[in-house]
Amino acid sequence: MKLHIGGKEPKEGWQILNIQPGPGVDFVGPCNDLSRFSDKSADQIYASHVYEHLSHRGEIKWVLSENHRILKPGGQLMISVPDFELLCQAFTQEQFTREQRFQIMAYVFGGQEDPHDFHKIGLTEEFLRQYLNSVGFSHLERVDEFGLFDDTSSVKLGSYYLSLNMIATKSLAD
Repeated sequence: MKLHIGGKEPKEGWQILNIQPGPGVDFVGPCNDLSRFSDKSADQIYASHVYEHLSHRGEIKWVLSENHRILKPGGQLMISVPDFELLCQAFTQEQFTREQRFQIMAYVFGGQEDPHDFHKIGLTEEFLRQYLNSVGFSHLERVDEFGLFDDTSSVKLGSYYLSLNMIATKSLAD
């Protein structure tokens, strides 16, 4: 199984879990409840701009441990979140217009288009690596883009990618 958490775009071979029903959504439910999925049942998990909606007070670590649980040994979690460090730096740059700085601010706090679209955590590479290591992911790789879906993981402002994109691989020994 390949699981797209928070997805909207159907793609051959992928199943979608989303908190809101919609075309192509296979499972309706929140990203913080993966209890319907058995241990070692997923080859890949893709979550783009979902996990920043989780609390830093245990919820993010719990969800990442659940991702680790349902991944098969050697399976990959591809995670994309707003790059909090880059966004903070970019916000203060004089080269950006007021409108661009507003876009940066919205990436930090969420689009706020519905009750689920508010951000609760700012993740940097350092913080995300710490969370992923703490739940058992061994190999972590930062990438510019995944090239899998047409989503916010590839959005750029000027030459800056606004997302922190990581591939976390579950050890073959797990």
